[in-house]
Amino acid sequence: MRFFCQILTFVLLATFSACDNPNALVDVQFPIPEGNWTYTKKISVPVKVEDIRSTYNVYINLRHTADYNYSNIFIRVKQVNPTKKSKVFRKEFTLAKPDGEWLGTGSGNLYVYHLPIYQNYRFPQKGTYVFELEQNMRDNPLREISDVGLRVEKAN
Repeated sequence: MRFFCQILTFVLLATFSACDNPNALVDVQFPIPEGNWTYTKKISVPVKVEDIRSTYNVYINLRHTADYNYSNIFIRVKQVNPTKKSKVFRKEFTLAKPDGEWLGTGSGNLYVYHLPIYQNYRFPQKGTYVFELEQNMRDNPLREISDVGLRVEKAN
C-alpha cells in the first residue's frame, strides 16, 4: 500500500509540475532527507514520450546549500528505454567558479541549477523512459544537497 501511495504522489506531482511549462514533459524535484544524499538514495523519474519527432532538452534539477563543500558534482545517470535496455554514464558538473562563487541562482542559503544531460535529444521510440540519478562523489553521504530532480522539455 505504501508503494502505491508513493507512486500516486509522484504521478500527481509530475502532472502538476509539468503544467507550469507547456513544453515540459516532466519537471520534478525530490527533497533529500536532512540534506544527506547517500549512494543508496537513487532518484528515479519515469518520462512518458509520445512525440519522437521532436527534440528534447533533459536537465538534472539540483539544489544545494551555501555550505556544500565542493565546486563540482559527479552524478551517475542510468537511462532505461521502453524495452528495458539501459545505458549508464557518469557526468561531472561545475557548480562554482575557481574563486568559489556559486554558478547557480541563489535564494537565501540555497543555490539552484538545471544541469544539462542532453540538448536537442531525440528519443528513439515511444513509451516510458526511466532516468535514475545517483550521486557519484567520494563522500557518502554527500552533505548539503537539498533537492534533486529531473526536467525534460521540448527543445525550441
